[in-house]
Amino acid sequence: MRFVTFRYDGNLRIGAFMDDRVIDLNYACVEMLESQEQLRAKQIAEAYVPANMVEFLQGGEPGMKMAKEAIDFALNSGQSFSRKVVLPVSEVRLEAPVQNPAKMICVGHNYREHILEMGRELPPYPVIFAKFANTIIGPQDDIPFYPVSEQLDYEAEFAFVIGKRARNVSADQALDYVAGYTIANDVTYRDIQRRTIEWLQGKTVEGSAPMGPWLVSGDEIGDPAGLEVVLEVNREERQRSNTANLVFTVPYLVEFLSGLMTLEPGDVILTGTPGGVGVARNPQVFLKDGDIVRIEIDRIGALENRVKKVEPGVIA
Repeated sequence: MRFVTFRYDGNLRIGAFMDDRVIDLNYACVEMLESQEQLRAKQIAEAYVPANMVEFLQGGEPGMKMAKEAIDFALNSGQSFSRKVVLPVSEVRLEAPVQNPAKMICVGHNYREHILEMGRELPPYPVIFAKFANTIIGPQDDIPFYPVSEQLDYEAEFAFVIGKRARNVSADQALDYVAGYTIANDVTYRDIQRRTIEWLQGKTVEGSAPMGPWLVSGDEIGDPAGLEVVLEVNREERQRSNTANLVFTVPYLVEFLSGLMTLEPGDVILTGTPGGVGVARNPQVFLKDGDIVRIEIDRIGALENRVKKVEPGVIA
């Protein structure tokens, strides 16, 4: 199943994307409960299937079960609805599937070919850093290019989202804690990243984490190994690899990270980028105003954003 966060009539809501339609999960749930003559239908729907992705994931299996029942009701009941339950995708704006994660953890140096192109050895432990919620933009947003740097770089990322609280989880149980998978672009201001020994400032510039277009549920993906990852700039291929080439796999990362901290529903983990980043090319090549960056990952889809230069003094 493909879960989305969308904007309609000025409001952010969550839905299921099916055949160029978006089913509003909260409204579908309300309509279903009202058809069953449930008292306090709105309050029950809000408790189990709220219109916010992180809150929805916090509800766990009971919320997911009710959401699936509501989808079936919306598609097959034959009833007319008093609310906008089923919308053509052309009438909504798709936003990043997760808007406000408590944590956004990134893994560096995790594809073998990227490690080699950067002149480093395979790390014995994951290299981790953070991005923040202010960096997140959606699949229909432009990537803002602020005049703080001239070295804007791309990084295709296979990302997963935590579905239930995880602490000291073993690798063999790890996928039970993954709600689903999405695509992210770890946009990086390279000269800012490299002016100190830590990377954070070059990774956390506003709008530097395009994400989407949806969250594909873990049961639909199954084993996350073996997915092809391709990034193009203006239809020119720049990165290509496969999640089979990850040094640290999704199950390993869940085990490793949950041994350091409690992972919460809605936390987003970016698993690293393949070889071919602009800073490592010869000659180096960086993004410029108007460039179209497209990332495609098997069984998930494609994330495409345009780079837009932000003039000095302008807030994007």
